[in-house]
Amino acid sequence: MSIPLVLVHGLWDSPRLFHRLIQGLDQPDLPLLAPHLPHGLGWIPLRQLASRLDKSIQRRFGAETRVDLLGFSMGGVIGRIWLQELGGAQRTRRFFSVGSPQQGTLAAQMIPRPLLPGAADMKMGSRLLRELNRQSDGLAGVYCSSFFCRWDLMVCPGWRAVLPLGRCEELPVWTHQQLISHPAAIRRLSSSLRA
Repeated sequence: MSIPLVLVHGLWDSPRLFHRLIQGLDQPDLPLLAPHLPHGLGWIPLRQLASRLDKSIQRRFGAETRVDLLGFSMGGVIGRIWLQELGGAQRTRRFFSVGSPQQGTLAAQMIPRPLLPGAADMKMGSRLLRELNRQSDGLAGVYCSSFFCRWDLMVCPGWRAVLPLGRCEELPVWTHQQLISHPAAIRRLSSSLRA
């Protein structure tokens, strides 16, 4: 039986974001979960969204089924919280972080935490990201891959969309959204997911 794939969307996105990727995988029997995690335009803290992700995974696959996890943009940070703080790493085979501000982003630096705590969690040097990076050995048993775009204006500079361990790959696209929509990116991501 195939390992289920969990897809986590980012800020201002919904599960529809993954339509092209799912088509590109061309695996109709692959068990999939792409939960809708409403983020309130950034006012819901990322740890709260990770808790919702945990509940969705448990409802769909139970407490022990092994999964692969792909997070796009903010969804990659939510997925990382689930892996490192909510026990997800114990049941995850592979983690794909796509255009996710794992090291923070300049685009979030001016966001006021009291108004938009979820978006502010993605600031460079935020408490959340510092804690995740201090505990990054919690990912040691998971095969991790980071995909980024050099010219990304959402995760800026683009190289900050990289986990502190695992492999990383620059995708040949020009924008943040193209990381999950451009045919070249879909081909590369699909190939990695099928491997």
